[in-house]
Amino acid sequence: MKKTVSLLVAGALSISLLAGCASGENAAEKDGKVKIEFFHHKREGMETFDKLIEKFEEENPDITVEQASPPEPSTVIRTRVSKGDMPDIVAVGGDMTYKDLADAGVFTDVSDDEKLEKVQPSYIQMLKDISGKEEVYAIPFATNAVGVIYNKTIFKELGLEIPKTWDELLAVAEEIQSAGQIPFYHTYKDAWTTLPSFNALAANTQGEDFYSELNEGNILAGERFKEAAEKMVELAKYGHKNQQGVAYNDGNTAFANGKAAMYLQGIWVIPEIKKANPDIDLGVFPFPATNNADEIQLVSGVDLLFGIAESSKHKEEAMKFVEFLLQDENAQQYITEQNSFSALKGIVQEDPSVEALNESFEKGALSDFPDHYIPTGVAPDKSLQTLVQDKDIDAFLKKIQADWEKVENRK
Repeated sequence: MKKTVSLLVAGALSISLLAGCASGENAAEKDGKVKIEFFHHKREGMETFDKLIEKFEEENPDITVEQASPPEPSTVIRTRVSKGDMPDIVAVGGDMTYKDLADAGVFTDVSDDEKLEKVQPSYIQMLKDISGKEEVYAIPFATNAVGVIYNKTIFKELGLEIPKTWDELLAVAEEIQSAGQIPFYHTYKDAWTTLPSFNALAANTQGEDFYSELNEGNILAGERFKEAAEKMVELAKYGHKNQQGVAYNDGNTAFANGKAAMYLQGIWVIPEIKKANPDIDLGVFPFPATNNADEIQLVSGVDLLFGIAESSKHKEEAMKFVEFLLQDENAQQYITEQNSFSALKGIVQEDPSVEALNESFEKGALSDFPDHYIPTGVAPDKSLQTLVQDKDIDAFLKKIQADWEKVENRK
């Protein structure tokens, strides 16, 4: 769950685009080949993309793909947009960065593109929800998810079943605690690590009309986040001592070494846990945020989408590369090597550690990350960090509502 830096306001971006279209220069033809620039924010995926680019160029010898994935990608793309220097393909997440780029008009409208038929409808709707527009300006490709990561060995030793409801989750936590072990390992020293739990809880309790109300200008955080806040406080009871003193990396190592039965994180942490202990037998189950087992939504967001620059002079070649990445074999290679999920129909993550999540993907029981809709300046992670320490639910709700209103009133 990597934070992004907010882009410039859409109006300023749109004006700046009129100053020039440098993507034509970046995608200049050389030695009879068309050069396109592929800009993305997944630095950890560069090696995989290197392989896919090599394969694409072998099949398309008249096209050269230049991969760019700089540190602080949102800051870099903000600067480039302000200079009218757009890459041909921009791959970011389905969050406020996408919204700002869509508002600025830098992407080609793909609402009627047949390639969207390959995408699970839930992820297309997420882009509409985050942008507040019916038009779609990018094609979702890869996704991630938040669940409860658990130590299968500890569960077997204690004879525990995977909980399907909130009450069952607390009952399991009680059994683990009664056995003298730690139910959940919390890493509250790093404020952002409060967000996976909060996202899973809020997504399932804030109400189906939360985002539509938000698009109408009605901020309901102070009212609708109450149940999630109460449950965050409840989860903190089943942690270890000095929860505010343990950071993310330390928590990964501790969980890997059997210090707790469960870890409330996203699937992105699994490779780090396995680095610390390659022999750990772990699994992930959907976060049972409520007692309505059949209605629980898995929190999963668009981790990588492909947008074609409206200013690109080589849209045809850029789209050809995107079509190549969407092919089943290539999409499968990406999610296998990157331990992620696919936004595309029929592409399944086969890693046994996350197999319990596949049912949610298959039936489309998915909900986006609520914090993707919280504007920069509100800092829910800091407020949640205070909540789990002070246990003052009313103070948390008042602060997040006031901060959100303050940011919106500046627009």
